Amino acid sequence: MTEGADSAKATHVASACRRVSGLPAMRVVAGALLTVATMAASRGSEPSIPADFPRFVVPGKEQQMDVLRALFWLHYQPAGPLIPLWDEWMAKSTLWPARGEGRQLGEMRRRWAAALSSRTMNEEGYVHTRQHDGPAHAEGWPFPFWSHAGGAGWHFRPIGVAGYEAPTVSNDGWTVEGAGDRGVREKGWTVELTAPRASMTSPLMSIPASLAPWVRLNWWAAGLEHAQCRLEWTTADAPQYGAERMMYFAPPAQGVADAKASPGGAESTGPDTSQVETRTMIPVFRHPEWKGTITGLRLSVEDAASAVVVVKSIHTACDTRHNINNLNFIRGCHDYFMWSRDLNFLRCEMERIRRAMRYVQREFQTRERKCIYTTWPGHEGRSGVRWTDGAKHIIPGQGIGSNYWDLLPFGGEDALATLYYYDALHDLADLEAAIARHSEWNISAGADPFDAAELKRHAADVKAYSGQRFWNAATGRFGTRDLDGNLHDYGFTFLNTEAVYYGLATEEQARSIHAWLNGDRVVEGDASTGADIYHWRFGPRSTTRRNVDYYVWNWSAPESIPFGYQVQDGGAVLGWSYHDMMARLQTAGPDDAANRLEGILAWFAETQAAGGYRSYYAADPARGTLQGGNVAGGLGLDREFFESVLVPQVMLYGFLGFRPAADGFAINPRLPKDWPELTVSRIHLHEYVLDVTAKRDGTARVVAHHPGRSTLTVRAAPGVHVTAEGVDVEVVPIGP
Repeated sequence: MTEGADSAKATHVASACRRVSGLPAMRVVAGALLTVATMAASRGSEPSIPADFPRFVVPGKEQQMDVLRALFWLHYQPAGPLIPLWDEWMAKSTLWPARGEGRQLGEMRRRWAAALSSRTMNEEGYVHTRQHDGPAHAEGWPFPFWSHAGGAGWHFRPIGVAGYEAPTVSNDGWTVEGAGDRGVREKGWTVELTAPRASMTSPLMSIPASLAPWVRLNWWAAGLEHAQCRLEWTTADAPQYGAERMMYFAPPAQGVADAKASPGGAESTGPDTSQVETRTMIPVFRHPEWKGTITGLRLSVEDAASAVVVVKSIHTACDTRHNINNLNFIRGCHDYFMWSRDLNFLRCEMERIRRAMRYVQREFQTRERKCIYTTWPGHEGRSGVRWTDGAKHIIPGQGIGSNYWDLLPFGGEDALATLYYYDALHDLADLEAAIARHSEWNISAGADPFDAAELKRHAADVKAYSGQRFWNAATGRFGTRDLDGNLHDYGFTFLNTEAVYYGLATEEQARSIHAWLNGDRVVEGDASTGADIYHWRFGPRSTTRRNVDYYVWNWSAPESIPFGYQVQDGGAVLGWSYHDMMARLQTAGPDDAANRLEGILAWFAETQAAGGYRSYYAADPARGTLQGGNVAGGLGLDREFFESVLVPQVMLYGFLGFRPAADGFAINPRLPKDWPELTVSRIHLHEYVLDVTAKRDGTARVVAHHPGRSTLTVRAAPGVHVTAEGVDVEVVPIGP
């Protein structure tokens, strides 16, 4: 899940779920819808919903559209670039609204260009998670902590993030050789190296190597420009330090502060600790001698006399990296370019985009396996909480999350990551094809470009494999597999609606998924069936089968929380209603999707009439409990659930069928039978601000409010006749 939704620290909800009767609720909803619609209409030009914010216009549906616009504005205000986890969802939701004029019009684009260009990528090509700090992997998610795994750690100074602190300690028990111990100071433990060979040796410990796959060092240093740094270790079977048990690592970035007086009165030049500390990750799990029981650590430095080192912390770390970061980065870059046509951005970032994909294909063996095959320690897809003959067993180090769903052990043969890989292949193919068509862009093909056609052939292989490997014929839906080949199926609604949305599901599979979610068929063994799947009203439960045995090991008492009162076990997340509606549109048609949208708007109107989400749910615990801000609950709506902004996007990408492209856009309207037409206003595409209208008679009209420099190519679905005002368009049949 998300940062503030750190469910691993939360207390359980004691109250059981009580059903709210339908009839009284519907009476309240009707009144609330009218109230919110009237408020939205009366606000008009008030700053709460600016006049230049996009509108959705459907004759006869004015109240609902005003409510939808209010929902969009509520979640658009805090939206924008976040960390790579959200790159796919936030880019498509925030780049198209045309806010303001002149420089203001390009503000969101500038934010996205800066964010994507600054995504940190290590030397291997892995895109960092970039979440806040915590006692875990510096390039990954901030939990599980090293202490959760029974590792070892010394934090000489606080991390600085509430809720993620580890106890601070002194340097008692550590020994130094070839150096002077200056004690723990403002920034950390300070050591002045006085000999060509120096070392800092930890106290004795006893930790399983398998539970400590990484060692993390947060530090500053000066004078190590030409030094060789290494980590050494001892084990229960090899109690002496030796050359066969060591790994070298790079010294930190250099920064020298003004001379400061040492405790002995001499002047010493120390590291510039005003700089961000270096976070060194040492992958000890890759060394064949990191095994058994680790009993000691030693930091050794050669060729660094007169250097100064400040250690903020040193600790073992679980592998909390996310296997979806590179895929989301690729997709975010694709969406940014298609909306902006920013050639300078693409020229600068294309090699990083390719490098990100190469890393994925190499690290996760996707060419050979035709899926994301994750073998990182703790990410093998196996649960850390298991029940055998009625007894619960906790398996430390197992079940670490790989994505948004941070309690669930997606990994191994990872179905969700494979979905994102499938989509990223198509997005990269789009970019490579556009570059190949436009030599005038002067964007280098690089040393090893991808072939667009070949990427799509590979994507087809991924789809064919996934349709067999992840499909549960007994339940008629998708699950995910661990490295032992076991299929895990808890009725993951998000996995299944996204499989339809991204096109990885076949038509037959999509129909099976829709029938399950729609209540047309019941899956034996599920805790939630039929209408109860939408018990929370705004969207389907995240899972429909009670889950007490498929979690990261440190979420060790899932059975203590009633079904539905944890987001990842029968709860629900508002943002994923977008994929649900889009899947319904693709499978059951626009009327079915519109019916679901109307239910969401009725729910939203009721919450706003009650004073907002927090007031609405606080008034009656039977309505559910909200998660957010380090408080656990069953429903993800606000605070760190930024993806709620996805819901209104069904109007643009779904009912209007609008897709940005490097040379224009595609349009494939799918209007419900009681919508005579749909207009989406203030669409910011390339240098244009467009209003686009689609009518049930098959006509579509494009009105441009800003003069452009080029002709837009409009790929229209069969039977759609396009006219334009204020812009030259070339209409061509929609292609594959």
